[in-house]
Parts: sequence; C-alpha cells; structure tokens
Amino acid sequence: MARKTNVGAVIHGVEDLRVEQVPIPSPRENEVLLQMDCVGICGSDVHVLTHGGFGQYKLHQPMVIGHESSGVVIGVGRSVKHLKVGDRVALEPAIGCKVCKLCKAGRYNLCPDGIYSASPPVHGTLQNYYTHPEDCCFKLPPHVTMEEGALLEPLAVGVHSCRIAGVGLGSNVLVFGAGAIGMVTVMVAKAMGAGKVCVLDLVASKLELAKSVGADCTLLVKKGDKEEDTVKKIHQLLGAAPDISIECTGAESCVRLGILATELGGVLTLVGIGPTNMNLPITIALVREVEIRSAFRYANAYPAALAMVANGTIDVTKLITHHFDLRESVEAFKTARYGLDGAIKVMIHCQGRNMNNPIKKI
Repeated sequence: MARKTNVGAVIHGVEDLRVEQVPIPSPRENEVLLQMDCVGICGSDVHVLTHGGFGQYKLHQPMVIGHESSGVVIGVGRSVKHLKVGDRVALEPAIGCKVCKLCKAGRYNLCPDGIYSASPPVHGTLQNYYTHPEDCCFKLPPHVTMEEGALLEPLAVGVHSCRIAGVGLGSNVLVFGAGAIGMVTVMVAKAMGAGKVCVLDLVASKLELAKSVGADCTLLVKKGDKEEDTVKKIHQLLGAAPDISIECTGAESCVRLGILATELGGVLTLVGIGPTNMNLPITIALVREVEIRSAFRYANAYPAALAMVANGTIDVTKLITHHFDLRESVEAFKTARYGLDGAIKVMIHCQGRNMNNPIKKI
C-alpha cells in the first residue's frame, strides 16, 4: 500500500497549535490502521490547548489532539479478526489494561493503567492516519454517516451519565448546561423515558437548540441570580422538584444549585469537570439525602449510543454547527473555544467531506 504524507494538528504548548507533518504509525498485531475521516472538537481538547492539560494529564511534549472520531480501515494487524480493509468505524478512545480489577468489572474508564486518546502524552486522532485497537473500533452500519460515527463519543458520555443517574420512565430531570454534553444528555434522557427535562444555561441561543433536541422547558439564568429564586423557577417549570439533576458545566454555582434544587432523596450526578475545590452546601445535601454521584467519561456505552443513532432514536447531527478541513484546525479551535457564530459542535474533516458517507440515508 502506498502511503501518503501524514498531517496532524499538534499542540506544542499553551496557545500553540500547529498543523504539521507527523509520522505515519504502523498497527500492532491487535490494531487497525485507519485513514481518519471526521474528528469533533471537545471541550477537553480546547482545555489542553489553553491550559496545557487537565487534572493529572499534563502536556510535556508535542501531542496530536482529538478523540471524537471516525475513520476507514486501510490496514490490519495479524491478530485482527473482525475488521477488514474498507470498514467504516467509530473509535472509542478509552482503552483499559483489560487485566486489573476495574477492567474485569467492566469499569475500564477508571483503569489506573488505561490510556485515552489525546490525553497527554497519548497522541490523538486529528491526523490523516491513526492506529487503534480492534476491540475499540465500532463498525458503522451502511446508512450511518461518518459525522454520526464521530459523535458517538459525546453521545456515549450522555448514555453513561444517564445510566449513573438512574434516568427511567417518568423521571423529572434537570440538566445544567446546554453545551454539547448537556445536549446529548437531554437526548439520551428523553430516549430513556424521562417525563420532563429542563435545561439551564446562560446563553439563549443554546437553550433554543436544547428545545429542538428534546428539552421540555428551559431556564435562562444570569450571573448573580439569587439561588433561592432560581430554585423556585426550576420547580415551577418542571411542576415539581427534579428527582434527578445532571450537572454538565463543572461550575460551582451549578453544583450548588443541583444540591438545592433536587428533591429530597433525589440524585445529583456530576459530569462536568470544574475546580478541584468548591464551596458547597454539603450539610444541606446530607439532611435532604440528596445522593451525589459522579460519571467519568463512559464505559460500555458505545453499543447503546450506536444503536440509538442507527435506529433513528437520536439525531446527533443537529449539534454540528461548523465544518472545517484538517488544515484549518487552528481556525476550527478558535471557533470552538470562543463559541463563534453560535458554535456547539465543530467538526473537522480529515478527508473530503462526505467522501465516505452513504449517498442517501435510509
């Protein structure tokens, strides 16, 4: 196979993103070589660019960014059994060690020895060619687009979050944040049978999109609003206190509201990653028995995410607001970072747009 030049979006340091030539990887025995197609920009990608990493993941050397992705198999390792050249796949970026107690219990997202694409120092997918383990690649049905394949990653976050929260038939759900993760959480919650879903955000245009993807009601808030007033408005909109609140912003003010607004004995699930230390009314959570749970990334959620997209239950393409070519990655990140022109999900195309998409969706 004649290989072409590999170009990738490489973060060299804080505020230093370059589109440049990178080595073409070779697949190990359990891996496939992929020609990347679509890569979405995630908030964590932007955070690596602006802060040099996040949490324990610190950037110490140049790294290719990107982890919401789809591609086409163009080579296979000798132990690959279920994928072949030409298969279109979505990539799950979380790779556990497969032998520790957590991995064996199905909680590989917590594996202490696991790796995650585009979490320093592991290179990400925003390049022309990339290798990935076969068991972390999900073959796309013929009618599913490459954009949908890339968006299985944030959708999997929504699936995992709603599972952790215990969303079910008739649940009253409050979602904090109308960014991409808040949106997929709304979609999944409705698909899992939530009776009412209310979304809270600071930006009116995002709330309008939230309504279009399934939110029953929305609340536009302003910085400085009194907590007790906001809680009352939430309860009025839902007709009752939410039995489940899902926090997707990481903002201290929203975590506080989650504790105060959730009904007695309800569940607050933390998804957004914010400051390490927060000033929270923990005693109020205690006496009201508001159970605080956490959802980190996802585990075993890709099959459900793919099924909901493939059967038409969820249309994730509504979240895509912008398209860029790989060589326009610097501009794409600027658009995502500052939310320019109402940006929600910015999609970068490593090949010609629609090159690997079905001619017409079924």
